[in-house]
Order: sequence, then C-alpha cells, then structure tokens
Amino acid sequence: MVPPPHDTIERDVRRALEEDIGSGDVTADLLPTGASARARVITRDAAVLCGRAWFDECFRQLDAATRVTWHAADGDRVAAGAVLCHIEGTARALVSAERTALNFLQTLSGTATATATYVEAARGTRTTILDTRKTLPGLRLAQKYAVRIGGGQNHRIGLYDAVLIKENHIAAAGSIAAAIQRARALHPGLLVETEVEDFTELREALAAGADRIMLDEFELHELAQAVAETAGRVPLEVSGSVALDRVRAIAETGVDYVSIGALTKHVRAIDLSMRVEVLGG
Repeated sequence: MVPPPHDTIERDVRRALEEDIGSGDVTADLLPTGASARARVITRDAAVLCGRAWFDECFRQLDAATRVTWHAADGDRVAAGAVLCHIEGTARALVSAERTALNFLQTLSGTATATATYVEAARGTRTTILDTRKTLPGLRLAQKYAVRIGGGQNHRIGLYDAVLIKENHIAAAGSIAAAIQRARALHPGLLVETEVEDFTELREALAAGADRIMLDEFELHELAQAVAETAGRVPLEVSGSVALDRVRAIAETGVDYVSIGALTKHVRAIDLSMRVEVLGG
C-alpha cells in the first residue's frame, strides 16, 4: 500500500514538531552534549501497525543520521508486548522526537485497527467498508492511508474529487434530478452520488442516472428492499449511525458500500511505549 507523497508526510511532521518543540526542547538541554542513545518501541495493545513513514520522518528531521530498524510493516498485525522497532541516534533527537513520533504511530495504527475490525465484520459479503471526510484536521491523507492499510477503501478525498449531493444541495437545486443534471453539466468527469432518505427519492435518483446512491438512515428491511428494487443498476451505499454491531446485518442485505465516520472520527490510539537508553558522548 503506497503512503501519501513524501512532501505531504514531511509537512505533517514539520507542523507537529513545531507545535511540540516550539523555540526549543528545554528538558532535552539536561542531556550530555553529543550523547548518543538507543531505544525500542513496544506496543501494549494488539493492533494493525500503521504510520512508519511519519514515525521515521520525525527522527529524520531532527537528526538525519538516526537509524530506525523495524520488525513489522504497515498492515501487519502485531501482538501486545511486541517490539515494533529499534532506534539509534543522538540522545537529543530521540527524546525530542519521541512524543510526536509516537503520536503519529499510535493514531494511525488506531485508525487501521478500527478499520480492520469493521472489514472483518463484513467479510464474506459483497460490502466494501468506506471512510468519510470526518478526519482529524490536517491529517486527512494520513488517516485515509490508515483506512486502506486496515483493509477499507477511501470515499472521496475532499470536496473536489467527487460530487456528493445531500439534502441542502437538493433543497437549493429544487430536486434530486435537477441537482444531478447540474452536477453532470458542471463536472462531467466526476462521480455523481446523491443521498436519499426514502423510496420516492431513491426512484428519482435512479431515473436521473446517479452513479451511486447513498441510503441515509434506512432500516434493515428497507435496505433489503432497496437492493431488490435497484437490482444492480447502480451501487448502493449505506450511511448514518453505523455501529460495529450492525455492520454484519447491513452487509447481509446486499448493499455495495458502508461508509463509517467512526473509523477516523472516534480515534482510540494504540498504547505504545518507547524506552530510551542514553549511551554517552
């Protein structure tokens, strides 16, 4: 799985380090000048690992000579207590980058792990798990990469790469059909998806030629009816209040996609620990 471009990762890390270090790490001033160090990172939780590129970049920006030796790759399932990597470099770089590096790794691993749980719940059905735009500000590409690492797929990246017509757009355009027609005229190369709230709107969206239809807050029996009525003419996506305990039942109705904001919004970071040993100057 290819991570975001390096310049994106570099910007993410630079911003995070500036936020943490500011005018200087005053506690790191206590370390012996020129001291070297080594460290290891241990996970206290079972997880799907994600975020190595951001982790490495944190140390690289403070000391390009830092060496990180990984024992697991992004996408690997790691057991609680596993040593994820060993690090060697200057003591100052290791202690100054520690928190920021762990923040990236624990957050992205948390997103990947949550995604893998939802993907597993839908395994054996035709349903694909999607993310949403409910991401941490400034970390969208990072979190969407973590979703892919966890086995999910990305919905649109932002407001520019697909048209998603929702109730406010429909109200402004006058109807679903009018909104779809205008979207086609303005952005002929983009996917056009529309949200529907009942079967009248579903039929209007079908007749208007939507590329994908989002079923918002439909009950299970209504989802099954929508699948039967649509008969494969257009992919169907389920959205709205999709908890883990409902995913399997939703997937078994035969819908094509389930989009889940909780993958990136309700982040439970993985518990990681970094132990540093200062070796001297």
